[in-house]
Amino acid sequence: MTPTAAPGGMPGPTSPAPSHPFLERLAAVPVVAILRATDARRFLDVGRVLYEAGLRAIEVTLTSAGALDAFGRLVEELPGDAALGVGTVRSAADAEAALTAGAAYLVAPDFQPEMVAFAVERGVPVVPGGLTPSEIAAAWAAGATAVKVFPVSAVGGPAYLRAVGAPLPEVPLVPTGGVGLDDIGAYLAAGAVAVGIGSPLLGDAGDPGGDLDGLADRARRAVAAATS
Repeated sequence: MTPTAAPGGMPGPTSPAPSHPFLERLAAVPVVAILRATDARRFLDVGRVLYEAGLRAIEVTLTSAGALDAFGRLVEELPGDAALGVGTVRSAADAEAALTAGAAYLVAPDFQPEMVAFAVERGVPVVPGGLTPSEIAAAWAAGATAVKVFPVSAVGGPAYLRAVGAPLPEVPLVPTGGVGLDDIGAYLAAGAVAVGIGSPLLGDAGDPGGDLDGLADRARRAVAAATS
């Protein structure tokens, strides 16, 4: 089937990305808050603020010291409609540890076939990373639920996402890396099923004495931008 023409003469997608229960869950507020810090001891407080501000999808990265202990506390204490996942999962061993801690989905900055296969075999949503069309297509063919386009801001931001998604309309894309609060609407308009946001949202809130009120304000802005 030949893609239909989009405004400006560029080919448009032939069909929307397919639905999946995980993606349907993200669709209400299509922002994944990425928690990364030197130490994860404050992540429970951060998670509470994010949830109260209206964000539901929260990713705790394994590069934060004590990440899985902090993640377990989030699983125990946040309401059941919070979508809690673990990020920087780069091996089957990482994936197994994350699932044992209660992860509802797994995220990676790159495509590691072993990790994706582990998640697919267990029916767990998995969002590996890819940047080029070949990397994105390979991750999708391996069974990814969606593909994290990372680091998207370094290669053109929303314009790149639109361009790389045009020939791959079946692949749900989650742009991440340098996504700012003011960029959310542009990425969603360019075809993202959700956006991943780390430091522009978190600020210093993950640090001892960090500003949780400022985090709450930014989180509310993110929710408004994603749902307007």
